[in-house]
Amino acid sequence: MIDTTHIEANGYTFTLDVSGAQNEAPVIALHGFPQSRHSWHDLLGVLAEKGFRSFAPDQRGYSPGARPTGIEHYDTKHLVSDVLAIADALDIERFHLVGHDWGGQVAWLTAASHPERLRSLTVLSRPHPAAFAEALRDDPVQASKSRHHKAFQDPAMATRLLSDDAKAIRDTLIYENAAGLFGIESADSLRQKRRMSDQMVADHLSVLGSEAAMDAALNWYRAAFAGGSTLARADIAAVTVPTLYMWGCEDMAVGAIAAAATPRYVTGDCKFEAIDGAGHFLAEEVPQRIATALLAHLAAN
Repeated sequence: MIDTTHIEANGYTFTLDVSGAQNEAPVIALHGFPQSRHSWHDLLGVLAEKGFRSFAPDQRGYSPGARPTGIEHYDTKHLVSDVLAIADALDIERFHLVGHDWGGQVAWLTAASHPERLRSLTVLSRPHPAAFAEALRDDPVQASKSRHHKAFQDPAMATRLLSDDAKAIRDTLIYENAAGLFGIESADSLRQKRRMSDQMVADHLSVLGSEAAMDAALNWYRAAFAGGSTLARADIAAVTVPTLYMWGCEDMAVGAIAAAATPRYVTGDCKFEAIDGAGHFLAEEVPQRIATALLAHLAAN
């Protein structure tokens, strides 16, 4: 059973899904863009059955009660601080941390800066920030896959993404046709494989479907640019905590070079799984594969 509740942390009110019995080993799961806490619905149920208590928040900007005005409030230092503040509010000292996409970025940064708080780290899709920087420098494929980072600086992008019944978002989530995200012409020929259910898309848009929420989510990208970088961060230290990194070989946003380089930036135990036939939104597309690998990782740590 999954309960939806609210918690006060870092001066804001976060919406979060909770599953599992009290006093079980804690897991915190961080969603990506353009998603929400609903990414983890299947996973939370499995974790509860296996003896874990899991928490999946709608993060800063996504939770209506945690939506400050101003790009500066979305710097990664605040996003990492939110994770620790949520854990503190839940009276959790050490926890397993799971993240996907932007949530993966926050997870990497949390592990690099506060390893003493983590029992393990699991990241889906998003490479280690230094591996990402390396790929952007050396791999033109990665530069192409990441061109939406610059497009998202457009102040009108929230309106564009939600126009025509959020077609750009729906096409991205369902088919990984990201043409609308990149601000380029439609590419219907890319719509070959369904990645996500209509219900899951509706669940994500129930959180992200207003211009206020979408604009706040885009502020994560804008704050990164304002700080002089993108999601690529060559200055981020190697991670020392036990790590599981999973990447889909058909990922629309992360290329093979960035993915393959990631284990070199983990000095602790690291397992890398490349999933043939899977795309970017792994928790929704292949939840059983993710759950199996994650449970083995958690059991070992």
